[in-house]
Amino acid sequence: MTLAIVIPSYRRGAVALDSLRALLALPQPADEILLVDQTRDHPAELAAALQALHDAGQIRWLRLPEPSIPHAMNVGLQQAGSDVVMFLDDDIVPDAQLVAAHRQAQSQGDALVAGRVFQPGQHSETLREGEPFRFTSDAPANIDEFMGGNFSVRREVALALGGFDENFVGAAYRFEAEFAWRYCRAHGPIHYEPSAIIHHLAIATGGTRAHGHHLRTIKPTHAVGAYYYWLRTRIPGWRRQALLRPLRAVRTRHHLRRPWWIPLTLLAEARGFALAWQLARRGPKLLKQAHG
Repeated sequence: MTLAIVIPSYRRGAVALDSLRALLALPQPADEILLVDQTRDHPAELAAALQALHDAGQIRWLRLPEPSIPHAMNVGLQQAGSDVVMFLDDDIVPDAQLVAAHRQAQSQGDALVAGRVFQPGQHSETLREGEPFRFTSDAPANIDEFMGGNFSVRREVALALGGFDENFVGAAYRFEAEFAWRYCRAHGPIHYEPSAIIHHLAIATGGTRAHGHHLRTIKPTHAVGAYYYWLRTRIPGWRRQALLRPLRAVRTRHHLRRPWWIPLTLLAEARGFALAWQLARRGPKLLKQAHG
C-alpha cells in the first residue's frame, strides 16, 4: 500500500522546509511528498532550496496562485499517485513512526485514520472512562471527527466523496468536520491511531493565522465556516448552536477587558452568517468525481 504526504502551505516557507526535511529523514518515509504551496513569493534562498528538493525528486512542489485550504488539499488529493494520502500541517515535528503508524492502520482496513496531535505544552494522556475524547489520548478509539493537520485517507474513498468542500473560505473553520460528516454517513466511524504522532508548532504567522485573530477582526473569515457547517449538515441542535454562537463569541476575557470589541465581533458574526447562507444556497463545492 503506497502512501503520499500532502502538505498545504501558506506563508510558512522556512518552517515548511524544516518540516519537509524532517519527513524526508524518517526511517520509514512516505512514497511521495507533495507541497501544495499557496505563497506568492519566497525569499530567493528559500525558493532555491525548495526547487532543489523538487528537482531531486524528493518532493513535488506545486504552486497555487490563491490561498484556500480545501482547494489546496483537493489539488494534492488529485495529484497524488498513491493508494493513501496523508495530510499534514506545514509547521510540525513528526514522530519517527508517523508514516509507519498510518500505513499500518490503513492496511487493517481503516479508510480514514486520525493521528495524535500534541500542541505546544501538551503531553500524552490516559483518559478515564466517560471522559471527553481528546487528540492527546494514548488509546485507540472510534471517533466522528478528526484534526486536519494529521490524518490519512484512502485516495479513492476521498475522491468518491467529492474531496473537501471548497465553500469553506477564509480560515476554512470546520472543513474537517464537514468531511467527517460525509465520511461517517457513508463508511462509519473514524479510527483514531495514537501511535501516529505529530508535534504541532502552532507558528503565529502564516496558515490560517494569516486571516488575523478571530477575537480581533470584523471580517467574516473565521465565523463563516461554523455557520456554513451547520447549514450544510443540519446536525441535531444546529439551530440552537447557531443562535448561541454570537453570544459565546463575545463572552471572552478579551471582550471583558476590551468591551468596545463586542459590537465589532457581533458584526463579524453577522457577516459570517450572511456569507454562509449564500454559500449554502449554492450547494457544496466538491470535486466532480462525486455523484449525488
